[in-house]
Amino acid sequence: MSVNQVSVFLENKPGTLNKMTEVLAKGGINIRALSLADTNDFGIVRMIVNDVYEATSVLKEENFVASFTPVLIYAISDETGGLNNLLKFFTEADVNIEYMYAFAGKKNAYMIFRVTDTKKAEALLSGRGIKSLTQEQIAEV
Repeated sequence: MSVNQVSVFLENKPGTLNKMTEVLAKGGINIRALSLADTNDFGIVRMIVNDVYEATSVLKEENFVASFTPVLIYAISDETGGLNNLLKFFTEADVNIEYMYAFAGKKNAYMIFRVTDTKKAEALLSGRGIKSLTQEQIAEV
């Protein structure tokens, strides 16, 4: 199953990121993974959180532009070549990766992938024995 990633557009100025995390903290939202990309005028925060719907709700209440996007999350062995071994499956399935980022869990490392066709990629990788995390499993890892 894919997981919903929260994306937030932020004005690129001091304190904006802090304000966003403050809103999430007050809303009881736990950020499991975060990626920030910026330009001169704005940034895009991409996050995996414990409660996607509550996160987008509290952010919108504070006038942040937030949306969610399906992504795939896979555990990788935390050893040399772990990522490479997973990426081979993407290559064999002819799946293009738009972007990716990672987070460390209690026992494994996890990679988050945004791909062109989430359902197709998940089906192809699942057919090769590679299972993605579900939204419910996020809190457990």
